[in-house]
Amino acid sequence: MPASKRNADSSAESFPPILGAEPRVLILGSLPSRKSLDKRQYYGHPQNAFWKIMRALLGVQGPYDERSAAVAAAGVAVWDVLASAERPGSMDADIDLGSAVANPLGPFLERETSIGLVAFNGRAAESMFRRFVTGPLRAVDFVRLPSTSPAYASLTLAEKTDRWRAGLAPALPALKNAER
Repeated sequence: MPASKRNADSSAESFPPILGAEPRVLILGSLPSRKSLDKRQYYGHPQNAFWKIMRALLGVQGPYDERSAAVAAAGVAVWDVLASAERPGSMDADIDLGSAVANPLGPFLERETSIGLVAFNGRAAESMFRRFVTGPLRAVDFVRLPSTSPAYASLTLAEKTDRWRAGLAPALPALKNAER
């Protein structure tokens, strides 16, 4: 396969953030999967648990545009650590870290002063943030949550949802009393 075709097939770019007026939480993934890229949607793989968890926690439902708007209205911003990278397939382990370019998360957090919690959607997102986001950051809290990826199958959906509820509750007080 010619190099230009191979690079086009393995190049991945993040989307703009889902962002409302007063976000309190920033949820960071690593980089969209191939299915998400094809659909132009965060967490677009039908087996990814992200939107199921958001439905359980925040009542988010409907088509993608409605879910995105509802998440933003609830005070949750969604973005990825990486703006782009070479990655054949969808696995985080396949990301070529030598080609990775981070999103401007430091300036983003400086601008979005209402964000008090950065929640990592899995270990890879946290690891990439710590590796690529350099320089001083304003004081925010950080929490690593279980990955919503279908590749992370060691927890049930209910267990992931409970851990997400506990992790986000300090910044989204309505979750403390949410029905389980």
